[in-house]
Amino acid sequence: MPLPSHVTLVDVGPRDGLQNEKHTVGAADKIELVRRLQRAGLTEIEVTSFVSPKWVPQMADAAEVMAGIERQRGVRYHVLVPNLKGLEAALPTRPDEIVVFGAASEAFSRKNINCTIAESIERFAPVVQAARAKGCKVRGAISCAVGCPYEGDVHPDRVELVVRLMKDIGVQHVGVADTIGVGTPNKVRAAMERALAHYPIAEVSGHFHDTYGQALANIYACLEMGIHVFDASVAGLGGCPYAKGATGNVATEDVVFLLDGLGIETGIELGALVDAGAFISGVLGRPPVSRVARAVLAKRPLAEEL
Repeated sequence: MPLPSHVTLVDVGPRDGLQNEKHTVGAADKIELVRRLQRAGLTEIEVTSFVSPKWVPQMADAAEVMAGIERQRGVRYHVLVPNLKGLEAALPTRPDEIVVFGAASEAFSRKNINCTIAESIERFAPVVQAARAKGCKVRGAISCAVGCPYEGDVHPDRVELVVRLMKDIGVQHVGVADTIGVGTPNKVRAAMERALAHYPIAEVSGHFHDTYGQALANIYACLEMGIHVFDASVAGLGGCPYAKGATGNVATEDVVFLLDGLGIETGIELGALVDAGAFISGVLGRPPVSRVARAVLAKRPLAEEL
């Protein structure tokens, strides 16, 4: 199969990237990050999550952030919700897409949200129904699709189980996630094939962590399958609390550099994207994780001298 001519990237940095930061990032900085991502050409942005501040203090300002972003035509704004209460709080802020989540690992599901896989999907059924009734698209994220910190390898049958359950409750798009970054291309292909058996290719996406440096290889493997929607996080924001040494989400800058090199259109301007990553990294007081961003930023003083 030829590689896709266009890829859509969903930047999850403002939500998934920041949610585990120990130091509070102000709403104004989150809003500015979204503005910079839009300016760089991102058309799909996961802005925040409507979860209990008790469990995720970093997202306590979800409504404020959604109210403060400068909405642009052609840009879609995603929010994650854990339950019906979260959805009820999210809907007045006018999200374009609602994200719900499940795991392909029973152990991870019990540890993360204190219920079985089947119970988690059952909880989300009324959320999906209510969101779709309000005109919001619903995306389901499937965690630990190739490996689990508690169970080890996850069989593709487990992925297919969750895919089927999500389809049964009306989820319109599934994202297959290598949550702890242990996947390699063959394992990722096997998981993706199970999702593609139930959803059209435009409604299947990949979400890869780069713990073992395999994220770009896994994305390329998906491209060879024709998959053309991926999550990524500006500056490589987002650690993984379940795997020691995890570097978190694959950096959007690194994915764009790869796709540019392959001649695949994204609509994203790399220089402006690097600027967005440098901005939020400055707020956090550390350099970007993205190798591409660091290489580009290192060349800038030299370019200014010439």
